[in-house]
Amino acid sequence: MSSLPYRRVRDEVARHAERLWAVACALHADPETGFAEHRAATLLTGELERAGFEVRRNVAHLPTAFTAASGRGRPTVALLMEYDALPGLGHACGHNLIAAAGLGAALVVDAVRDDTEGSVLAVGTPAEEGGGGKVLEVRAGVFDDVDAALMFHPGVYDWVRAPLTAQEQYRVAFGGRAAHPTGNPDEGIDALAALIELFNVLSALGRRLPRGSHIQGIITYGGTATNIVPDHAEGRFGLRAPTTAALDALAEQLHTSAQDVARVTGTTVEVERASVRYEHFRDSQVLSEQFAGHLARAGITLTPPEPGVYLGSSDIGDVSGRVPAIHPFVAIMDSDGSDHTPEFAAAAASARGRHVLMAVVEALACTALDVLRDADLRARAWDGHDGGAGAGAGS
Repeated sequence: MSSLPYRRVRDEVARHAERLWAVACALHADPETGFAEHRAATLLTGELERAGFEVRRNVAHLPTAFTAASGRGRPTVALLMEYDALPGLGHACGHNLIAAAGLGAALVVDAVRDDTEGSVLAVGTPAEEGGGGKVLEVRAGVFDDVDAALMFHPGVYDWVRAPLTAQEQYRVAFGGRAAHPTGNPDEGIDALAALIELFNVLSALGRRLPRGSHIQGIITYGGTATNIVPDHAEGRFGLRAPTTAALDALAEQLHTSAQDVARVTGTTVEVERASVRYEHFRDSQVLSEQFAGHLARAGITLTPPEPGVYLGSSDIGDVSGRVPAIHPFVAIMDSDGSDHTPEFAAAAASARGRHVLMAVVEALACTALDVLRDADLRARAWDGHDGGAGAGAGS
């Protein structure tokens, strides 16, 4: 592609800069948690409608999910927006910047694409912080006719790809028999003791797990009084693993351990999934390198992640299992900081955050244009994709 479209992208980013920063700051000042981001969704869809995009609300039967399309047919590039905040911490994960970046890239591509065939699809994805909006959108077919899904995440590292694990949560409930601990202790079956024993078993298991895998549990119910042997006890366990297959194996170990503890203690046990499962992230190396090359023009150099370091989980993993996807990290504070902190929330509305936002909008827009205009790039992205059915469509 000639450099002319890229220069037009830069000019268009500059034209939108004040409005995009205003959107990022408005979201930051008015945080809403997962599946309750009504004002955020209204703000973003309003911007897209004014630009001529065809907006669909209540996507995947989620009141705060939406798509906004410009153009027709394939190829289709999706630009993803997250806008949920953390309870008590606001935008301490920088989703206000993710939303403004996806919005800005969609507006810019639409403005400079001229007669380029295909479609730009802006996708509003609620409740990344545990609710799994993207998982539900994948199941609803939102990404069935998409050739690439692009987003970024603010962070404390400049990494070309995201080392994101698979994760899910389980509820484990033990049933026993109540009794007085001194009056008739031999008639009691202590459900809490069984739950505590499960913690002990899982602690021993955890010492043997590979890096990137863990089980972290809490007791959510342990009884009502110290003079009653608990006949019911519950815990909630979060599981993570480097791959979805490894997560499935870890979940099987949790089930087996719980059943073994129940058998030894004479209790009954129920194990059930208590959250949406997030798959691990599959990076499109081809598209991530394309994005990194564009971002370098703004003076930001992305490097591979540090080996063996994992940065949590995200429902972008499920999208990446369906289509080639990118999720680079771009630092808005130094590496001695951390997201999910008040300091990171402040960084998401800082001068550095604004600089990163504008640089990322330009790089996302350039990458999206490349996807629309370069059939060879699309083919290489699909050839390197290790997701499920549908790979190669529209390439």
